[in-house]
Amino acid sequence: MTSKKRKRGGAKPKLTSNLTRTVIQYIQGKRYTPSTLSELTRSLDIPDVHHRLFKEILNDLVDNGELALQKGKYVLPNAPGLVTGTISIHTKGFGFVRCKERPDVFVPKHALKDAVDGDTVEVEVNPVVSAKGPEGEIVAILKRSRTHLACIVVQKTARHAVAYAPLLGIDKPVKVKSKTALKEGDRIICKIEDWHGKDDIVVGEMTRLIGHITDPSIDIQAAIEEFELPDGFSKEAIKEAKKYGKTVKVDGRVDLTDWEVVTIDPDTAKDYDDAISVTIDDRGHFFLGVHIADVSHYVKPGTHLDREAYLRCNSTYFPGTCVPMLPEELSNELCSLKPKVIRLTQSVLAEYTPNGDLVKYEIKRTAIKSQKRFTYKEALEVLEGKKKSPHKALLERMVALCNALKKKRFDRGSIDFSMPDDVIIVDKSGVPLRIERVEYDITHQMIEEFALVANEIAARHLSKLGKKLIYRVHEEPASESFQDFATFARALGFHVPANPNRHDIQKLFQEAKDSPMSGQLSISFIRSMRLAAYSPENLGHYGLALEYYCHFTSPIRRYTDLIIQRLLFDELPEDTDIDAVALACSEKERVSFKAESSVTLLKKLRLAATYFADDATKVYRAVITKIKPFALFFEVAMFDLEGNIHVSKIGNDYFEYNPHKMSFRGARTGKTFTVGQEIFVRLEDLDYILLQTQWSLVSPPSTPAKKRRN
Repeated sequence: MTSKKRKRGGAKPKLTSNLTRTVIQYIQGKRYTPSTLSELTRSLDIPDVHHRLFKEILNDLVDNGELALQKGKYVLPNAPGLVTGTISIHTKGFGFVRCKERPDVFVPKHALKDAVDGDTVEVEVNPVVSAKGPEGEIVAILKRSRTHLACIVVQKTARHAVAYAPLLGIDKPVKVKSKTALKEGDRIICKIEDWHGKDDIVVGEMTRLIGHITDPSIDIQAAIEEFELPDGFSKEAIKEAKKYGKTVKVDGRVDLTDWEVVTIDPDTAKDYDDAISVTIDDRGHFFLGVHIADVSHYVKPGTHLDREAYLRCNSTYFPGTCVPMLPEELSNELCSLKPKVIRLTQSVLAEYTPNGDLVKYEIKRTAIKSQKRFTYKEALEVLEGKKKSPHKALLERMVALCNALKKKRFDRGSIDFSMPDDVIIVDKSGVPLRIERVEYDITHQMIEEFALVANEIAARHLSKLGKKLIYRVHEEPASESFQDFATFARALGFHVPANPNRHDIQKLFQEAKDSPMSGQLSISFIRSMRLAAYSPENLGHYGLALEYYCHFTSPIRRYTDLIIQRLLFDELPEDTDIDAVALACSEKERVSFKAESSVTLLKKLRLAATYFADDATKVYRAVITKIKPFALFFEVAMFDLEGNIHVSKIGNDYFEYNPHKMSFRGARTGKTFTVGQEIFVRLEDLDYILLQTQWSLVSPPSTPAKKRRN
């Protein structure tokens, strides 16, 4: 140590120590990107009087090897060079390598080499930091995530077949060896023999024929194979589930079986994992009970049931069916909070003032007997007076408390989208029949509000106890993505400040509430935000404007919720690797989402195909959702499908792109296309294999002229 350092350390040891600890923690954080001295000074809000000291501290950290200086920017010493992690491939072709103890590394499409989703890779991180974070290039694949791929035959020759593997993309065909005859459109499973064969063609041998792409009954089975979802349970797990029988005992629990408790779920739900009770006293104080199925009572750590649940991490929901996290003996029976039967629960019992302020809470192991199983539709009919029910007063109390909680959430900066949900209805053979729009009415809102407060209470409770838990985190959007959203909103005619805050965004959505473009505005905002994930590090939840948040209210279908249940009552083994569980649950959630999205999109295409077969000339209304220099994008509401038309095919003119207004304007005709504009399109072709559609732009359909009055 130099005399200068000794003098500084002796004069201000506490200040030096605090600044050193602060900068190290900040640079180690997941949000950090390499920054210069001035950028760090601004980010950490270092007072002017301490600038010199702060610079000396950074120099010392570099001299000691705790930090590295790379092109004028401070990074961790292991930031440059090679790092190891798991690659996640986005549908657009790029990927992210998830590494321990450092930010994810963005890998452009051209730098992926032969890596596929889930591979363990070695990536070389370069100094470039984009809006997506640190960038890198894969230099080695250390471990393949799979040995088999789901493929669809696209070409048949005399010697072999060529197949398309969705996991690899259209640019990497698979040469298929097969002892049985194959035809175009066959959905197969291939064992990969060579990942980078001659002419960069992957070589594999067919091991199983699933069926043909035209058969909708195999869509879900094909997705299970493609995304390697665990299907079915071990005999040992089934045996463990059955040993509990069909009845329960209330021994040692708080008996709430005489309380007025109800469940409210979708029409098709079978696993009811949360029930609600609400009472009110003379002061107008609400007493909320959120009663959650006590899955931890049945699924003990280290059992076969536990291993099967951790293998899945969550249930996966497809149109008309579900791949459950737990066997039906538990998920649909013993854990499900069915009406008129006693069920074991963990209850969050909270008291609120009339304004929605939390007075006190407690979390107890309880037993309940649900008095009524409402569907959302049925509960709404009761509230609207269309249907009679002895529980109408309870539902009205729920609405009153919901409105108070919503106002509190709005006041703290949370944004309420209130977006409807489109649900594909299929028959027993998987044939899509129609799309049903489920409005986000008050019955949905109140169940969500009660789940939010229960999740927040559980997270805050465990955090105050000093326990390490799995948070549900949602980081702030990157400034570049946020600016894209602001540009989009301005193109729709809304006023957005240069640097909008939460309340500016709230005001924007309030103004757009009754606008026909409110849905697209919400979707654009959601796309501008980072994905929510599970993390042992509490990064807060930006979307909900919450400092503490976890998932606790759906333990039948989410493994993280089961972990929280164990933590609440000190039943989680000390050697549980919380970091590994959080990472696994985030990864499995992402895989399930991809699987669900692929099947849903295919079902929508099948529905569109039935209309196309009946009338290929049919014209559909669409709304322009996005305009890029090369194409305009639109949504066909009838099928909830997004399509696009290349700029060269939108009219007999040269169309100039205006990035500020997000519009096309014809140089000769002056005709314009803008975001939010209604257009008319015709379906020209669709492809089940690539999940693509082709559309043409047409003139509005002519309306019959009204007869002139005499």
